[in-house]
Amino acid sequence: MRNNHILFIAAAVVLSACGRFDKKTSQKEGQRLISVSKQLTEIIFEVGGDTALVGVDLSSTFPEAAKKIPTVGYHRGLNAEGIISLNPTAVWHDGNIAPEHVIEQVKKVGIPLVQFSGGNTIDSTKILIMQLATLFHNEAKGRALCEKLDLDMAKADSVRKQLTDKPRVLIVHFGQAANQYFVFNRKGIPNQMLEWAGVENAADTAQKWKNLSPEVIAQAQPDIILATDYGFDLQGSVEKFKQLPGISLSPAAKNNRIYRIDEHDLVYLGPRTGENVLKLINLLHKK
Repeated sequence: MRNNHILFIAAAVVLSACGRFDKKTSQKEGQRLISVSKQLTEIIFEVGGDTALVGVDLSSTFPEAAKKIPTVGYHRGLNAEGIISLNPTAVWHDGNIAPEHVIEQVKKVGIPLVQFSGGNTIDSTKILIMQLATLFHNEAKGRALCEKLDLDMAKADSVRKQLTDKPRVLIVHFGQAANQYFVFNRKGIPNQMLEWAGVENAADTAQKWKNLSPEVIAQAQPDIILATDYGFDLQGSVEKFKQLPGISLSPAAKNNRIYRIDEHDLVYLGPRTGENVLKLINLLHKK
């Protein structure tokens, strides 16, 4: 809690130093923020701070309006020139940024980088929501978002307890930084989302991100495959996706249970997490 408090103060100092803004203040008159975290971007929109956004990273595709904001590269492959050209008053991130030489270049020209922690549990996500809501002078909306998140999670928990099946699900993701398909193992937020949805993660690997291969598929034998949006769209269709290494031999492919899903809905927590869990339950347990 102390670390969260310190980060909140640091962010507030940056905002104060660069000028006050609220929902009625234009970008030109107030802050010029770049968000290179899809989690932060969504929450910023939810609490009414989107008018301050002049740039986002490529993974910030929710809500739809975020796609209209100039991008500065993938959060693990940021572009210094793109960031500097937008003349931001600060760059907000969650610590998962690279490459280092770009970070150093941005610091060298005097652009503050403000890191927000938390957001990897429901409780820390609510803390993060309230931090951002407070910074944008919209505490009431923050509280409403937190209350809805709790209600949605409670509903999902109630529905899950009534389930009678437990399919094996494999998440196949395309890492844009590594330019490689891989699967998520039984750690982290993607695995937590599967647990909340009442299914078993079929990827029992030691590595958090295991490269996709026929051997991995043969060992996992998933009943269902969830393909995150970017990687699925690279193939263009379920039939093309089945041509990836080992996929066609899986029970999921044989039963046509390969589903495209937005990366947002699986890899981070936010105001819609309860809704996303309910969507997963409906998708993964349908007959």
